[in-house]
Amino acid sequence: MHFHLLQHDPRRGPARIADWLTSMGHSHTVFHLHDGELPPRLADGDALIVLDGPMGTRDDLDHSWLKRERKLIARAVNGNKPLLGIGLGARLIAAELGASVGPGTFAEVGWHRIDLAPNSPFDLPEQFTAFMWHRDVFALPDDALPLGGSAASPVQGFAWDGGRVIALLCHLEVTRDSLAALLAGPWPPDEGGGPHVQTAEALLDDPQRFDRLAPLLDRLLSQWLARSTG
Repeated sequence: MHFHLLQHDPRRGPARIADWLTSMGHSHTVFHLHDGELPPRLADGDALIVLDGPMGTRDDLDHSWLKRERKLIARAVNGNKPLLGIGLGARLIAAELGASVGPGTFAEVGWHRIDLAPNSPFDLPEQFTAFMWHRDVFALPDDALPLGGSAASPVQGFAWDGGRVIALLCHLEVTRDSLAALLAGPWPPDEGGGPHVQTAEALLDDPQRFDRLAPLLDRLLSQWLARSTG
């Protein structure tokens, strides 16, 4: 399969997703929308992954390409190809499905526990730790099944259309290098401070966290493709 990946910020790339795609024999192209590249045609790829970004879903004045991207996501939602959104990508998908999207009560930055929802369709542990880097959140769209929630964000993700479409507020793809790229930006981050924002030092104090994320990402991506192409 050939995957199209939409990137919105130089510090928020595919990270371990790119490694997983290559290891599984898939090819992929990253479209750097923040660098002036146009979104691809949906027909030219087999699946679409929409990555994170610091902008809002309606920041069209500062990011003129967002309008074209929303149209692409609308076609992907209404199509039959696998669609995965992370961070901003998840919020764009949630908005397209009619869910409310906006600032949460608290920013959530760092390593936080997710409790799997009782009716979650995701084959993941009942509790696991994921990386967070957001302030904006979304509600659960109609006909979607929830991933689960954290202390600050009750909806950390969802599956829709039998798992063909997956949206993740949390990050399972982060690596030490991709986190270092984030930390090279403003601190505190654009998402702001608060009781759920950890220090920069705390984010890197346990290198094994990245190793524990890897099998979770593997499981989720494998489920996504199996359910959406099987």
